Amino acid sequence: MKKSKSTRKPRPAPRRRKKNSATTIDDIAAAAGVSTATVSRFFNTPGMLKTKTADKVRAAVAANGYVPNVVASELASNRSKLVAAVIPVVAQSIFNTTIQALTDSLAEEGYSVMLGLSGNADEHLHRQLLSIVGRRPDGIILTGPMVDGAARKLIVSAGIPTIETWDLPKNPIDLVVGVSHEAIGVAVAQHALRQGRRSALIVSATGPRALARRESFSRTMIQGGTREPAIASFSGPTTFGHGRSAVAAHLDGRARDIDLIVCSSDLSAQGAIHELQRRGIRVPEDIAVIGFGDLNFAAELTPALTTVKIDGALIGKQAVKFLMQRAQGKRIERPIVDIGFSLVVRESG
Repeated sequence: MKKSKSTRKPRPAPRRRKKNSATTIDDIAAAAGVSTATVSRFFNTPGMLKTKTADKVRAAVAANGYVPNVVASELASNRSKLVAAVIPVVAQSIFNTTIQALTDSLAEEGYSVMLGLSGNADEHLHRQLLSIVGRRPDGIILTGPMVDGAARKLIVSAGIPTIETWDLPKNPIDLVVGVSHEAIGVAVAQHALRQGRRSALIVSATGPRALARRESFSRTMIQGGTREPAIASFSGPTTFGHGRSAVAAHLDGRARDIDLIVCSSDLSAQGAIHELQRRGIRVPEDIAVIGFGDLNFAAELTPALTTVKIDGALIGKQAVKFLMQRAQGKRIERPIVDIGFSLVVRESG
């Protein structure tokens, strides 16, 4: 008795890629044993994939050296999956937590971050914005309010979702996640007055946020019955050396006695404490010192530094939340978010 022949068609052999031809998304899907849609989600919305699935795709991508065609994806979706963040300088570490949280949160949504440096006095701002707008990012995040008229007009005309952070501008472009630096200056002065401090030296940068804190601090101190604070100002972000040299110059000049030093950064406050201790001046018994930023070393100083803390990570996360709401076409009920601040009182004052 003859065996009947099977009617099943033979399984086609896997398509072999031509030598030196580019790896495609189909090749990655086949290598990982998943669909092309899953590979697409791996690059665009990785948070949607299970860890095991993501690991399989990641391994296939690494093994094949695959790089997705970003330009084609942008043309198809009309989205660049790119967000631009503009900060004055990398060395101004107070923004590091914001940039880190921003990068981490956007990566979970399949976005990349392009970092632009505007300079200490925003001297590179307009050129950076021209380059950024030309790349049509899905969002622009600024550290501080947009005060430059030409740059502001450029952003408004581009129609790109824009978030001003680390401040509360009176005339925002679009969305805001920040804090009132005027309120910070008032809070620091009120604390100093409660401590009985009557004569202050301010060691300050000349940026708009530092100036806002300086002016509101001075005004509140004068209203509290003290004389006008002395001021030592420096262009750019203040440093350890700025704090040391400002205190040394003031004490050597013997212009007046002081019982408080207020610095626009924790780094300059550290320098101020160092110079006071070098001269045998007790902190805070003789002169108190207050910083700004609550950087990671502030609590470890001797004495531990009294300073102002702003949750930079929360700023970054809220900025990403705004961008995702815009991308999804959702209505934003509160376009301005004040995250507040806290005065962290420690040993130095």
